[in-house]
Amino acid sequence: MINFTGAFDLSIVAFIGILFAFAITCIAIAKLNQYLPKDMGRKFAHDGKLSAGKPRGAGIIFVFTFVIAAVLFAQVNLEIGIYLCLIVVEMLTGYFDDAAEKPWGEYLKGFLDFVVAVVVAVVYLHYNSSVINFAIFGGSVTIPPVVFAILTVILVWASINVTNCSDGVDGLSGTLTIITIMTIFVIDNVLGIQDGFNYCILLFAVCLLGYLWYNATPSKLLMGDAGSRAMGIFIAIAVLKTGSPLLYLLVAAVLIVDGGLGLIKLALLRYLKIHILKNTTTPLHDHARKKMEWSNAQVVFRFAIIQIVISVATVYLVMM
Repeated sequence: MINFTGAFDLSIVAFIGILFAFAITCIAIAKLNQYLPKDMGRKFAHDGKLSAGKPRGAGIIFVFTFVIAAVLFAQVNLEIGIYLCLIVVEMLTGYFDDAAEKPWGEYLKGFLDFVVAVVVAVVYLHYNSSVINFAIFGGSVTIPPVVFAILTVILVWASINVTNCSDGVDGLSGTLTIITIMTIFVIDNVLGIQDGFNYCILLFAVCLLGYLWYNATPSKLLMGDAGSRAMGIFIAIAVLKTGSPLLYLLVAAVLIVDGGLGLIKLALLRYLKIHILKNTTTPLHDHARKKMEWSNAQVVFRFAIIQIVISVATVYLVMM
């Protein structure tokens, strides 16, 4: 972090950092998007062919910009530094898949996500306790570290994959992620949690806003797995750092339902031969566009509105 003395000077540095992160993201995307791989048009996505030819994998730009901004302007300790590296690792696994002529297999990506999730669990438990706080109802419970680690792996893996599955409409996953992490930021402040990662949430949010400048309907480029997978792990780490990981179910409710339904439907059909939601297209945003005839803009606005309502209610419950 750039070093200054005094609380006011630190505030100025933080203010500059936010402007820096947004501006550099916008500039970098404008200058570097031509070097990104081109989208081939997803065969099974609703209107997926309309994305063919657009630059894909822009996550590599806004994630690297975020990391640079965090190193320059945030209070990065060893724990946060490791998290930043893991976010980059997850982003790179997505980017190499985006750039590959033949997409990586589901099992390979799932395994890599599992490995990253295990490292997150180990690092978190090394620097934090295995206490789960119930921010809404009050109280806390200490669980065995091994059990906490298993639950953390599930949380991180699920967050990466539901966020990835929610990426399919211009501006949707980025908008929902901003709402989710800003809700976490507000909850951190309500709970009195002030650490270096808390400020990283703001930097990540403005880098996403820089990306959305170009991704708003009709989009000029796509984040690809490089962006969605990085967003997923970031959300998981941010909610873990609140000390109340169960809040994930509320602060990321729309991401969970939108992306998670498809994962559950596919898993049940593939492994148990159980076919549920036969008349529902998944991810849910495709159902809204194909069956309910919502426009892309309506999907983004309405899904965002639902998450905002849930987030406001959640913040209120935490405050009480």
